[in-house]
Amino acid sequence: MSKAVVFGTGSWGTTFAMILAEAGTSTALWGRRAEVVDAINDRHENPEYLPGVKLPETLRATTDPVAAMDGADFVVLAVPAQTLRGNLAVWKDAIPPGAVLVSLMKGVEVGTGKRMSEVICEVAEVPESRVAVVSGPNLVPELARRQPAAAVVACTDEEVAGRLQDACHLPWFRTYTNADVVGVELGGAVKNVIALAVGVAAGMGLGDNIRATLITRGLAEIARLGGALGADQHTFAGLAGMGDLIATCTSPLSRNRTFGENLGRGMTLAEVVAATKQTAEGVKSCESVLELARKHDVEMPITEVVVGVVHDGLTPSEAALLLMNRTPKPERYGL
Repeated sequence: MSKAVVFGTGSWGTTFAMILAEAGTSTALWGRRAEVVDAINDRHENPEYLPGVKLPETLRATTDPVAAMDGADFVVLAVPAQTLRGNLAVWKDAIPPGAVLVSLMKGVEVGTGKRMSEVICEVAEVPESRVAVVSGPNLVPELARRQPAAAVVACTDEEVAGRLQDACHLPWFRTYTNADVVGVELGGAVKNVIALAVGVAAGMGLGDNIRATLITRGLAEIARLGGALGADQHTFAGLAGMGDLIATCTSPLSRNRTFGENLGRGMTLAEVVAATKQTAEGVKSCESVLELARKHDVEMPITEVVVGVVHDGLTPSEAALLLMNRTPKPERYGL
């Protein structure tokens, strides 16, 4: 039997731990707050993030990272993207030799422009073959209700991807393997930025035409950046690209879309942050994505206006005008 530990008792970390445990993987869940850990152990519930969701009785939680990692085959990281480096620096010495590090995070590190797998390799001093990524259209409230869903498990080592695929396989949760870690990670990170834009448009009362435009043009931005970084373009037509983009941009369950919608309704950034219980990764990652694009001379106009609205005081109306009045460039097929 495989053994896993999930770091992070937020909604996604807890849900993925539930999936692993139900799939027959011996699973521990690490959390910083004793009251949440105690509730998981005693009541089999995470009342803070998944109230009313029954967790497997085999799932155990702890505040001790060393004990949690003892003998683990998979060390799953589900902390906010911008806290990964600091947290992993504390935990890395306890990582079992040969353990696979798994990223559930969808972000790009501020200041370095590194993808989460790159941060993991650097801080934990492990090769790419020991790092896997899970991504796809995985809205947590639906998964917590055991509704059917699919995801992508990406790793440069196909055998490692296959082992992780087996560790989380359920009748209602299907995973596909992919060796394109770059494409899978970029799809997951940049779709959050596009979802912010779609949310802003929805908050302004704009309709389906502009939503479809932002989604498809957003996919073009993701694909252009991915191409510059060596990703497989086919990845963006799959679950980790278009699939995740559609779910995040259209569902009211999406944190990033909801965040953008509140901005579009006229709330200030501070007001939206105060009203947002969980991390909307696109809010911080949008700056990193734009820096990465500029570094590689990739044009990403939607990302630019999102950064303007979120960080530079641009109003949603001004952002819309900037996008619609850009100087047209020859682009085939409207992609």
